[in-house]
Amino acid sequence: MDAATLTPALSFAPELLLQAQGIRAAIFDVDGVLTDGRIYLSERGEEVKAFSTLDGHGLKLLAQGGIAPVVVTGRDSPAVRRRVADLGIAHAAYGAQDKLAAATSLLAALQLDWNQVAVMGDDWPDLPLMTRAAFACAPANAHVEAKAVAQYVTSASGGHGAARECCDLLLVAAGRYASLLHGHLVTLDKAP
Repeated sequence: MDAATLTPALSFAPELLLQAQGIRAAIFDVDGVLTDGRIYLSERGEEVKAFSTLDGHGLKLLAQGGIAPVVVTGRDSPAVRRRVADLGIAHAAYGAQDKLAAATSLLAALQLDWNQVAVMGDDWPDLPLMTRAAFACAPANAHVEAKAVAQYVTSASGGHGAARECCDLLLVAAGRYASLLHGHLVTLDKAP
């Protein structure tokens, strides 16, 4: 099969894609969404987290597709700040006790309204964002209340590709998934 004829294997229900259209920014929680929700503490009290490379690449693709990735997390740690920086995410709120206020401030800086935003959350602190967003996602292992308000519940669990599923869905809905996929099939190697 040649790269020019490759058809994306990923598909979503048309009704779901209609619901996800018009998104210009996507807000992601960290614990339980970008991680599996477990918190590891070293003997010295340092927080250690595991992140999925699938999720990381999805967040980068989202930005390349013109949808701003945003992080709003109730916890703050060097591990999270490092991961967000490594992914080039410019808009983030750490240690946000009031996630709604933090998200509203970030959206004002981006000059966006809630009707242009998707949110992926997994627990009660995310509900104020999820219920205001134009489109809400939850990981498979989210709390039942988060799943109840989500338009899409991923098949993957938090920290294991759930955020990537959400990113892929938003990119398909925006009509940018196929071009990004084809762009990744082009090699920089000019050898014959």
